[in-house]
Order: sequence, then C-alpha cells, then structure tokens
Amino acid sequence: MDKSKLFLKSKRSFRRRLPPIGSGDRIDYRNMSLISRFISEQGKILSRRMNRLTLKQQRLITIAIKQARILSLLPFLNNEKQFERAESTPRTTGPRTRKK
Repeated sequence: MDKSKLFLKSKRSFRRRLPPIGSGDRIDYRNMSLISRFISEQGKILSRRMNRLTLKQQRLITIAIKQARILSLLPFLNNEKQFERAESTPRTTGPRTRKK
C-alpha cells in the first residue's frame, strides 16, 4: 500500500456562518432589536455558544441587557403563561368560615 494515501484527510467544505452582530451594529442598551435576539423566551440571557459571539461581544451584550432591565426597557422575567393561569383561577375575597 502507498503510505501517502493513508494520511490524506477528507476534503470537507465548511460554510462559515455570518456573525450575528455586524460591524455597523452598536451594542447599546437602547438598541432593542439587537438585544432581543440574545434573550430566550423566558427572559434569560443566552449563552455565548448559542449566540456565536466573541467573549468581548458577549460581555457587552450582557451589560446592555442588564442596563435595559434596570431602566425598565426589558422585563426581568417573561412568565406570560404563569400570569394567564393565575388570572383564570377565581379567587374568593372575604373571611373564611370553618365547617363544624
């Protein structure tokens, strides 16, 4: 056997993914269209692996999200299902009486 054929790597073509943050985008707490892409449905900040961001970009996004939350531009929690369930259950107002 020819030794040069044993060590050949398979030629795969990898498609480079476009970065989620463009060069013209400013990472700022006022840029809600950018910030909302990095928050889950529950209101959590998505991880760096899921976002495909660099470490510096992830830090800036995290700071921007926290600033937006403090300024009430973003909610801390997004529990819409919980609120819908709580509203549908009727609550009685008034003193409870014990049965004897």
